[in-house]
Amino acid sequence: QVQLVESGGGLVQPGGSLRLSCVVSGISINIYAMSWHRQAPGKQRELVATITSGGSTNYADSVKGRFTISRDNPKNTVYLQMNSLKPEDTAVYYCSVQIVLLSFWGQGTQVTVSS
Repeated sequence: QVQLVESGGGLVQPGGSLRLSCVVSGISINIYAMSWHRQAPGKQRELVATITSGGSTNYADSVKGRFTISRDNPKNTVYLQMNSLKPEDTAVYYCSVQIVLLSFWGQGTQVTVSS
């Protein structure tokens, strides 16, 4: 079965950096677009970044220029490099892949930006 496992979250000061990882099993990610989402307390889940199978990327306006999504197909892993973090980036971050009509999600990793 398809499984996604995120890691790399934690507590960081404003202006700091974190790199999230999402290791996927059960499929080869090379033919799929992958995405990162986040959900802050009391808010809806929002799309943060997407990377296509060809490597094209898209970002939410709120993270453009600060976050970078990338993929390592041989490792079946997707990354989210987050720089210049702000308190409003605090959220649980989820990795996701859509296969035909089904969406698969990881369990999430908590990112807290606070001094």
